[in-house]
Amino acid sequence: MKLTSANINVMVKACRKASKTIIRDFGEIENLQVSLKGPGDFVTNCDKKVEKILIEELLKARPTYSILSEEVGKISNDESFKWIIDPIDGTANFFHGIPHFAISIGLEHNKEIICGIIYDPIKDEMFSAEKGNGAYVNNQRMRVSSRSKLEDCIIFTGGPKHELKNKELALKEYNNFSLKVLVPIRKLGSAALDMAYVAAGRCDGFWQRNLNYWDIAAGIIIVKEAGGFVTDFMGENSYIENKTILVTNSKINKEMIEVLK
Repeated sequence: MKLTSANINVMVKACRKASKTIIRDFGEIENLQVSLKGPGDFVTNCDKKVEKILIEELLKARPTYSILSEEVGKISNDESFKWIIDPIDGTANFFHGIPHFAISIGLEHNKEIICGIIYDPIKDEMFSAEKGNGAYVNNQRMRVSSRSKLEDCIIFTGGPKHELKNKELALKEYNNFSLKVLVPIRKLGSAALDMAYVAAGRCDGFWQRNLNYWDIAAGIIIVKEAGGFVTDFMGENSYIENKTILVTNSKINKEMIEVLK
């Protein structure tokens, strides 16, 4: 079975169209790395171009839905349905010519994410999920891993950013996890793909502070439909409000919470 609902089809079409711009512009990054000006402005413009395509496609198909997006902010229509968009999650990777970033789109209905897509245009991997219908990568069913001992797991994180107020706390958490696992912690630079990889069973857990809603919206439903857990650091559902997110398979959630405490 693959996901074929109308909303999923709208999201797939928007991602496919926007990805053409990303792939073309990513091909220019290597040339810009050696220029005096650098690729900063170029990447910002690409981000905005991709966002414009996504918004145009989504509004064309669903003109009454509201939108929350990283660059333009909020477009207010019917608040019961809202697209949550991150045009390029992993812009620092994109900026440096590292092929690990994604388009992320979640659809919220009455404050709950009901479907989502995370699309890696370079690897051509489409992670998707819909409430009650499972999670898929390129139409193949996904499940979280079954590893039950934290020490055997691969764990992802991101940050902390240079200007972060609780930077020392984030570094302490990193050290605590490093003492618990045999394989070094991975920091790949895209929260959306980190969550998608937990859903696909490629890694077992992910934690991070200070993410925005658009970074995680699509990943929430993808992880849950793959059998994983999404909580805050205390195991509660306040991860959006307090900006601490913990994403795990179904086995190591409690053990990771203990480390974070």
